[in-house]
Amino acid sequence: MQLKATGGRLPRVLLYHKPEGEIVSREDPEGRPTVFEKLPRINNGRWIAVGRLDFNSCGLMLFTSSGELANRLMHPRYELEREYAVRVLGEPTPEAMAQLESGIELEDGLARFTRMLDAGGEGANHWYNVTLSEGRNREVRRMFEAVGLQVSRLMRVRYGPVLLPSGLKRGLWRELDSREVIALTKALVPHEKPEISAT
Repeated sequence: MQLKATGGRLPRVLLYHKPEGEIVSREDPEGRPTVFEKLPRINNGRWIAVGRLDFNSCGLMLFTSSGELANRLMHPRYELEREYAVRVLGEPTPEAMAQLESGIELEDGLARFTRMLDAGGEGANHWYNVTLSEGRNREVRRMFEAVGLQVSRLMRVRYGPVLLPSGLKRGLWRELDSREVIALTKALVPHEKPEISAT
């Protein structure tokens, strides 16, 4: 896939470590902070968010200067995986685990985790690493709620081939270099999904 921005250059892509307590919107009637306030200015354009994270969620967000790239990164046909670290109150039964992986009927259709790994925990809280191949509104939270579990923390750690850098603190961003942008566009070719660490 070849994507060029104005002037024949590659699109610009930022990764941002969203903290809890920010909304993914340019303006908020309630005056809450937005993710766009922390991003650098862009000449002759604006940053476009690739997907969303809700107010109480944190982790990796991508922004790009290209509407075409943003649309492709979000389009279901490319099935770009989204991976989350999720802390839930309690522990699902084996039946609930099987249901989460086989599929749960939500109000907007069937949802399932393509992978679900136990990541341990102490006391009443338990961590899981879960992967989806789509990104519907509050989908991870709604899936756990459907089997009677409350999500107390949700962090996106990967979007397609891009991983959240371990050294990128909350509220900070980093721009991908040309090699990383090319790797990201290659992930939009079916069955070709190189992984980049973006460290």
